[in-house]
Amino acid sequence: MTKLYSNKKVIALLVLPGILLFLFAILAPICLSVYYGFTDYSGMGTAKWIGLSNYKALLKDEVFWLALRNSLLLAIGFIFIQHPLALIVAAILDKLGGRGENFFRCVYFIPNVISVAVIAYLWKFIYNPDFGLLNNISKMLGGKGDTNWFSADNAIWAVLLVLIWHGFGWGMLIYYTGIKNIDPTLYEASEIDGASKVQTFFYITLPMMKPVIQVNVTMAVISALKQMETVYLLTNGGPNNRTQFTANYLYQQAFKAFRYGYGNAIGVIFIIICLCATVLLNWIFKDRDEVKVRRAKA
Repeated sequence: MTKLYSNKKVIALLVLPGILLFLFAILAPICLSVYYGFTDYSGMGTAKWIGLSNYKALLKDEVFWLALRNSLLLAIGFIFIQHPLALIVAAILDKLGGRGENFFRCVYFIPNVISVAVIAYLWKFIYNPDFGLLNNISKMLGGKGDTNWFSADNAIWAVLLVLIWHGFGWGMLIYYTGIKNIDPTLYEASEIDGASKVQTFFYITLPMMKPVIQVNVTMAVISALKQMETVYLLTNGGPNNRTQFTANYLYQQAFKAFRYGYGNAIGVIFIIICLCATVLLNWIFKDRDEVKVRRAKA
């Protein structure tokens, strides 16, 4: 077996499928998107080269900037609302133990195994101004109960609430798995030293979870930027593009307005933003002590 894996031809054959998959499923579509971003291609016929015209139009496209702002708002909601709550819930579940731990772990993850279409229509009924759950609760508490949750002023917050709620289970499960992999002897030592649960969380759990938090936050930011299905089924960007998101706007421009070249230009900008976000988050989470050690050795 060792001789087999040391054979360069065998190694090449094993690596080849992965390389081909990367070339034809990832790199080639990206290259095509870059090319079509410089054309006025409509999805049919021939593509005419127009240079930077699509990108110049993007700079003046108010809807695109509104969609990008909404995506960034969602990313902020993920980072500062969804993930802190998910981490706290994961830590509580870890200490809960027994059947309660398994039960609540499943309950929090249930929304993630339900179809996006079902989730969207469920929340449409909850937000319904005539018979929706939220307005009925408002009436029970003495309010008017006639709020239009998808009005121009409320729609973006209604959509953000659904998206943050829907993605909570994934974030919680990843943090829960990370906490389960922390060496229990660290908690035993902190208990012997008389540390409180809060101190244990901040001085043991959080530092040990740093790599998990980095991966989870990076995935959350990218997920916020490419959010489409739920938005499309809830509002499709309405009213008046108030709930427009980058990926949904790309879809509308490429496949509904038949501006395929323009849609690919949005896609290229989207890829650049995702790469920049990943690099920025890697820099933020970089271990400063490790960097100092490397500089000292140099």
